[in-house]
Amino acid sequence: MLAYDGLNMVLNRLWQINVWAIASSMVSVNTPTMTKQLKLQHVLWRAGFGPALHDKDAWLAMPEQDWWPAIRKASAAKPQLFDVASNAFEGLTMGIGELGQQEKRELSKEEKRKLKEQSREDLKSLNLLWLDTMVHSQAQLREKTALFWHGHFASRNINILYQQQMLDVVRSNALGNFGDLLRGVSKSAAMLAFLNNQQNKKQHPNENFAREVMELFTLGRGHYTETDVREAARAFTGWGFKLSGEFVFRERDHDAGNKTILGRTGPFTGDDVLNILLEQRQTAHFISGKIARFFCGEQPLHPEVHKELARRFYDSNYDIADLLDAIFESPWFYKPERIGARIKSPVEWWVGIRRALPFSLEYPESQLAMQRALGQILFYPPGVAGWPGGKHWIDSSSLMLRLRAPLLLYGGQELDVRAKDDDDQQMGQGDEGKKPRKQLVARIKEHQLAEAFSKLPNGDIFNHLTEFLWQTDAPVPTRLLQQYADTSSRNKHLVSTAIYLMATPEYQLC
Repeated sequence: MLAYDGLNMVLNRLWQINVWAIASSMVSVNTPTMTKQLKLQHVLWRAGFGPALHDKDAWLAMPEQDWWPAIRKASAAKPQLFDVASNAFEGLTMGIGELGQQEKRELSKEEKRKLKEQSREDLKSLNLLWLDTMVHSQAQLREKTALFWHGHFASRNINILYQQQMLDVVRSNALGNFGDLLRGVSKSAAMLAFLNNQQNKKQHPNENFAREVMELFTLGRGHYTETDVREAARAFTGWGFKLSGEFVFRERDHDAGNKTILGRTGPFTGDDVLNILLEQRQTAHFISGKIARFFCGEQPLHPEVHKELARRFYDSNYDIADLLDAIFESPWFYKPERIGARIKSPVEWWVGIRRALPFSLEYPESQLAMQRALGQILFYPPGVAGWPGGKHWIDSSSLMLRLRAPLLLYGGQELDVRAKDDDDQQMGQGDEGKKPRKQLVARIKEHQLAEAFSKLPNGDIFNHLTEFLWQTDAPVPTRLLQQYADTSSRNKHLVSTAIYLMATPEYQLC
């Protein structure tokens, strides 16, 4: 493996030079020179997970004005439900009974243990299924926007039924109406359980759900009072769910008295509170700004641009797709300073690698260890506020792993990840007596890469791959690559060059 060792040597040298600078100031890069390909990749990375190898030429052949309509059209259909809950899990929940319908029966210790184990296994399957969908689906905009909402409406729950129900709400409404999405999430068992609203009763109000609905889901911090929270909590009393995950309103637990919320008084219910929050222009301002940061990058919007986005969002009655039209059809979105200036999240980074460099994994579950090591496990946000994003994605440890991961693919080396104490986040990978399969044993489909670049002379391989994989005009160490790339065959040359370019700080940006 001389070529592999050579790549290791050159990358070790590059990491010594770049890793600390890039970790402290990730977006301090040169403003790229705008080309049609760079502009295309900009929109494909922001509206999805980057260009797929097999259709890059078809996109380039299209007129620029057709890109966004094509992206929108590909995500128009309603997605199919991801149903991975096993028969064993569903069988364990049958006959236990629902409150108010049948006699209550407590689960035995053995039943609880089996439910937890089975649910954890099914959550792994749900994670990998969604990850594969992000890689292969033509509905890139829907899955990318669903990933945004997955972080916005952060919920951590080990019940597979509740998680797949909430994911269906998020994916189905990702490009629809924000009010419908808010109501669907707010009435999901996953969110009600995560924020303790099952315990919110008129005798003992619990404020967790009401606070987060205001602070994180609609208005943003500082745009409500503690009195508003207490009164809203009273309105949400009685909101709960059955064992099956179905929403239920328990009238006997509801406080039917008058409440005063954001200056309005009445015998409000939870639905009334959500309507009041949607009537506030601050909600449109907060949500539009957060969406813009996700798709455009951390660079602040001009205040007038943000004001116009919020106005359009509010006046459209919270039409999410219309808000995305306003972003992706605006000239400021394509300004050179916004290109290559956003740090990819771990999921975006990994899905992008899989779309650009087709390969199969001998142990697909190794992707769970990768997510955990890089700080973004689907269905396991660090808290109710979700993942902070931006420069928080990068530290010395996670960046080094990002840079080395492509070499692990190339060399079939083991992904060395230390187990954490949080067994939920380990997703069962650290159970005693079980040897975790963490090796990134990949079979790179060299022929697909060769077909995609079949018309290129060998001398142009490096420049064209750089244009395809990088979103910056950072200087490229061409001489080092030419010295260590595997030129024993055209296929090896292409693969080793692509691996090298992905194993750089520049590839972390889009």
